[in-house]
Amino acid sequence: MALQFLLLIAGLLLILFGANWLVDGSSSIAKKTGLSEFVIGLTIVGIGTSTPEMVVSFISSFQGKADMAIGNIVGSNIFNTLIILGITAVILPLAISKETIRRDLPLNLLATALLIGLGMKHSIFGAGTDTLTRVDGLILLSLLAWYFWILLRKPKNAAVEAAGPSKEEEDSIKVFSTGKSLILIAAGLGGLVFGGRLFVDSATEIAVHYHMSQKFIAITIMAAGTSLPELATCVVAALKGRSQLALGNVLGSNIFNILLILGGSALIHPLKFGAMTPVDVGTMMISAIFLILSVYTFKKNKLDKFEGAILLLMEAGYMTWLFMN
Repeated sequence: MALQFLLLIAGLLLILFGANWLVDGSSSIAKKTGLSEFVIGLTIVGIGTSTPEMVVSFISSFQGKADMAIGNIVGSNIFNTLIILGITAVILPLAISKETIRRDLPLNLLATALLIGLGMKHSIFGAGTDTLTRVDGLILLSLLAWYFWILLRKPKNAAVEAAGPSKEEEDSIKVFSTGKSLILIAAGLGGLVFGGRLFVDSATEIAVHYHMSQKFIAITIMAAGTSLPELATCVVAALKGRSQLALGNVLGSNIFNILLILGGSALIHPLKFGAMTPVDVGTMMISAIFLILSVYTFKKNKLDKFEGAILLLMEAGYMTWLFMN
């Protein structure tokens, strides 16, 4: 079994390195071809921090392991909000812009509520089954398309401010030769695919050996592992005083996880929500609601240190419940 743990770590490292290589290669190509800062920003933030979740969930869906596909995203979004924003806010209070209050926070809550409503139709409304169907997947992907349309139709400067890097950050992007960029992209894709399969397969073996559910493994080990890029990005951003980058990274990742990754996973294979409990989805929903409430409590329009501590306590309570059950 020690071998399976080593394979789990090796798979995770391949995913993280693969994501890094893919971002470096694609960012270099983007900058060499003169693409906008906004497009480069989407490449760095969107691909760089959410690809691990996407690879793990898509592979789990292909293999018919719905518990892992769903548990990975539910666990990642809980981890992103409670742990990553909690730690980041304790380091540096996070200012919440008017654009974030008007658009991103409500969409984060809407995506979370829509996922729960579609995936747990029978438990909540007494209709259908607790399954995220292909039609449900199309609904989630349609909402994502609308979100991107909203972003793209804004004036260029507003779009850059909302989702892209600063001029200083863009200048820090390394530019390689076209050949090296393509090699990095290919190596990144290879690392993601091979590492993703290795990660999912070894996690399954560990769950079976220790008589743990696939959902438990997905919502704890897999979720924390695939959220490492977000954690690293946000902590570094907080230490550099870039609170907007940290908050935008987490909100974007949460929205991307639900709408694209679970939407796409449901298209590949309908996902049964049988292993999800009211506590799991309730924690995800409460964390989304808490972010909106933080706009109006204590230091208004900020996620302050006290609220960050509350987020960390909520995560401790949820983890305690998971291990006790």
